[in-house]
Amino acid sequence: MSFNWRPTFVLLNNKKMKDQKVWLVTGASKGLGLALVKQLLNNGHKVAATSRTIAGLEKAVDFSSGSFFPLATDLASESSVAEAIEKTINAFGKIDVVVNNAGYGLFGALEELTDSEARENFNINVFGSLNIIRAVLPQLRLQGSGHIINIASIGGFTGMFPGFGIYCATKFAVHGFTEALAAEVKPFGINATVVSPGYFRTSFLTSDSFVIPEKQVPAYQSVREMQATHQDNINGNQPGDPEKGAAAIITLTEQSNPPLHLFLGQDAYDMAYVKMESVKNDLETWKTLSTSTAY
Repeated sequence: MSFNWRPTFVLLNNKKMKDQKVWLVTGASKGLGLALVKQLLNNGHKVAATSRTIAGLEKAVDFSSGSFFPLATDLASESSVAEAIEKTINAFGKIDVVVNNAGYGLFGALEELTDSEARENFNINVFGSLNIIRAVLPQLRLQGSGHIINIASIGGFTGMFPGFGIYCATKFAVHGFTEALAAEVKPFGINATVVSPGYFRTSFLTSDSFVIPEKQVPAYQSVREMQATHQDNINGNQPGDPEKGAAAIITLTEQSNPPLHLFLGQDAYDMAYVKMESVKNDLETWKTLSTSTAY
């Protein structure tokens, strides 16, 4: 893969153009990703956006200008991702912000989910983002700048959700590799942030984004109740506004010293504190046992 650098995109002439960034957003045809793309375009940024099909992106965004570059990308394919990165650089000359937003919810008790169902969730939610990161970092290192934003979930910080074990595991992985990434790329002038949203009013809990196991085990009554609660009560009543969530992500990139962690939504903020207090309680309660292992 070759990168074609175009200096004309770097030598900008006025403040408005200097404030303009080139964004790459995955999973951009719906939900938070779609809200983000629309706001970015309305704010004058250039956006390369990925989805499984270009038709779906163009229908969702409906923005005909040279600032919008839709890309049909298979995030599980390294070659497809590499091609998308190269096309973006050829079109816009650089990439300033990468948002790994693509992903889907998988629901089911650990015993219920098959190996293939679990692995596919990791393929998209984890390895798809890693494919993007590997492909884009040579360009960001060449520039000496950039910001990688990985969209996780509050379920990547606290896993106390019966039926969400594998999904939470994928998002815990996003937290872990983002923390390592931030340390690895800091010497190159690149920032990394993991964003952990709570419940936002998107299509995340609908059938096209929320997968349930083919074989269910009747004994898991608490899991079935959790499933019904999410599909029948929470869906459509989520407290988070995706437009405000997208605006917060844009604001994040305007900071000279952006955070490594951003919890998005009052519910995510509150649940993060509950988790931290729980861990603190276990640390102190079991301190004697925890510290009893030295020679």
